[in-house]
Amino acid sequence: MQGKRLWAMLGLLLLALVLAACQRSQPQEEAAALGTEKNPVIWVLTPSQETEKVLAGAEPIAKYVEEKTGIVIKPIVPTDYTAQQEALCSGEAHMAALNTFGYIRARARGCADVALVSVRFGSTSYKGQIITRADSGIKEVKDLVGKTFCRPDPESTSGWVIPSLTMRANGIDPEKDLKEIVDAGGHDAVVIGVYKGDCDAGATFQDARVLVQDKFPDVKDKVIVIATSPPIPNDNVSFRPDFPKDLREKIVEAMLSLNDTEEGKEMLKGLFSWQGLERADDSFYDGFRQQLEAAGVSIEELGE
Repeated sequence: MQGKRLWAMLGLLLLALVLAACQRSQPQEEAAALGTEKNPVIWVLTPSQETEKVLAGAEPIAKYVEEKTGIVIKPIVPTDYTAQQEALCSGEAHMAALNTFGYIRARARGCADVALVSVRFGSTSYKGQIITRADSGIKEVKDLVGKTFCRPDPESTSGWVIPSLTMRANGIDPEKDLKEIVDAGGHDAVVIGVYKGDCDAGATFQDARVLVQDKFPDVKDKVIVIATSPPIPNDNVSFRPDFPKDLREKIVEAMLSLNDTEEGKEMLKGLFSWQGLERADDSFYDGFRQQLEAAGVSIEELGE
């Protein structure tokens, strides 16, 4: 009996091994290819305006690229600028529309490689501005001491990085000398905050007042500019360095072709007021890095 039980046990063990071998020999279902409906290219966007507005601008472009190349792109808008960089650096996103400072930080972490830079008003650079209400009594940067200051996000280039350097150059420590720093959540929200008097002053790209002019027709009369920054390199379209080169080039070519038609230009305009796109590489941002170095601050310090 013991011999029979032993053979039975051996038989079951052999059967288990055979079944396991068969399962291993069966071809496993392959993961969906990148750029398909089941595995779309995730495009993470700068949350510089209301989420719905950003998505409304990005989705037609994504659809256009899909029609031109067959590559499915899914635009998403994160909660803030830091979350955008984390999505790219963690691999949750494959490409991004990054603001200047966001790109510099992501590049330093080894997870962003610029492919295209935006064009506005015929230029690949722009300026920032510090704004206040016309009746606030604030005439220059030095008058910001003790005031409430609105910014789009702590990592907004024109909305905080550059204006904070401007304040320091005028003897103001933003963290100590301002009464309060308010994260408004977007450039349009900063303008509205200043317009309504919720903030004494704020910073945006030039001229963000047009973003709310439909709702507040007198915004340019009530909200004035007291300081303008030096030129800042424009925002861009970047990819993770490990993104497949063939897919990247197809997407880049398709996005560049938007420059060629009025319909395409309208699509670009709908996303961050882009008026065109140009090829660029990392050296495009060297001048901005030099500005930071000349100011004696590090990327890590400004990102805290």
